Amino acid sequence: MAHPFMRSVADELSERGIATLRYQFPYMEEGRKRPDQPKTAHAAVRAAVAQASRLVPGLSLLAGGKSFGGRMTSQAQAAVPLQGVFGLVFLGFPLHPAGHPSRERAKHLFDVRIPMLFLQGTRDTLADLSELEPLCAALGPRATLKLFREADHSFHVRARTGLTDAQIRGSMLDAFAAWMDAVIDPSS
Repeated sequence: MAHPFMRSVADELSERGIATLRYQFPYMEEGRKRPDQPKTAHAAVRAAVAQASRLVPGLSLLAGGKSFGGRMTSQAQAAVPLQGVFGLVFLGFPLHPAGHPSRERAKHLFDVRIPMLFLQGTRDTLADLSELEPLCAALGPRATLKLFREADHSFHVRARTGLTDAQIRGSMLDAFAAWMDAVIDPSS
């Protein structure tokens, strides 16, 4: 949650009038390298959603996260819908291990019944586009895929592209804000 990317995302969403609640999974809090088991991670997601609801009662909530956080949030939502959450946002959904394209990690997404936004870099080695694009198509209108040219899983771009990480992050967050507005008020 204290990673510079996550801080920048929260700060730049705030500049767009979007509040965030960042939290850590227990393994990060304890300084362990091995991620938590799904049951533990799902409990952390549910606790964060409950805390957000307590802090801002009545506010429409989105849930999601970067990489593992997004996948654990979607698994929690698929198992038992998250109270008050009307959409999921994934900043680099980890569809498969690097170099092993597959959709195995995405089966649970078919049990998610709320809108989902996938923000992905085209060079993301954890989400081969030959797997991700058909997955989003199969999920139908509840899935929106926004691709960011030349960005990797961390939304980093090489200097030779002529783009900067900040430009990619800004475009990504503009897409996030537009999607959020459309999901909150589909008539606009």
